[in-house]
Amino acid sequence: MKAIILKEPGSTGNLIYRDIPAPAINNGELLIQVKSISVNPVDIKTRVGQGVYIYANLDPDQELILGWDISGVVAESKSKLFVPGDEVFGMVNFPGIGAAYAELVAGPAAHLTKKPQNISHAEAAGATLAALTAWQNLVNRAKIKKGDRVLIHAAAGGVGHYAVQIAKHFGAYVIGTSSAANKDFVLSLGADEHIDYTTQTLATSIEPVDVVLESIGNQSILDSLDMIKPGGRLISILVQITDVAKEKAVKNNVGAEFTAVSSNGTDMENVAALLRSGAIRSHISREFAFEEMAKAHELIESGRTVGKIVVNL
Repeated sequence: MKAIILKEPGSTGNLIYRDIPAPAINNGELLIQVKSISVNPVDIKTRVGQGVYIYANLDPDQELILGWDISGVVAESKSKLFVPGDEVFGMVNFPGIGAAYAELVAGPAAHLTKKPQNISHAEAAGATLAALTAWQNLVNRAKIKKGDRVLIHAAAGGVGHYAVQIAKHFGAYVIGTSSAANKDFVLSLGADEHIDYTTQTLATSIEPVDVVLESIGNQSILDSLDMIKPGGRLISILVQITDVAKEKAVKNNVGAEFTAVSSNGTDMENVAALLRSGAIRSHISREFAFEEMAKAHELIESGRTVGKIVVNL
């Protein structure tokens, strides 16, 4: 099978196409013929030697197949959950080695769910790590409910555009930040208010909120903490909470935590149900061929993507 090997951390020039044997599967696993792969910022972080190299304590000299987000067709099954021919999607083995940049991927059946028939493989692949991050943080951790005021930073991005839709599905009042160029897109997702982070400040632009989903960085965390009601919470998905931010959170009587997404088939099925019903949708801004993986990485690195970037096989 064809696969993309990262021979060592570094530039996109280190992504090498190679023919390798198909992976064997163990009990409880599936062999999936991949149709689409979603590319995320963590792919780029890992490619340069950070990300999962750090999470999983990997040897930097170790060759690696990147990627975690897939949609495809079951080619072989050693699980009672799926049979060959089933269309499935999910985020496999995160944090760990997903080995998704390949024609065939082995993954735990418990990390996947059936692809809704009303969406494409590209749309399904997009709604994996990013949608799971939004679901696990807003629903599982923050337990958002009708009437909550939710501030979502980078609302036009991969995680952000799902987070806006999920929060609205649960009846929250949603405020999304982005550049002015993406205002209409953010509002089209269901956001009730838009903040142009290039010209507006939170302190002068919005009323206090119950929940903040933070994906910008340290200064944004400090600014956001001042906008949270006592008893509310901030969840950072990009950086750890600094000691300064922890002290401010305690002073303001709000919670502040850093979280990382993890593979979970039950959560994946909840995302699938929303996609199936039309409550959320994937916005795929660009699609690339498998041979164009380097271009997909370069676009993610530009920091100017809207929605999701997908690579198709």
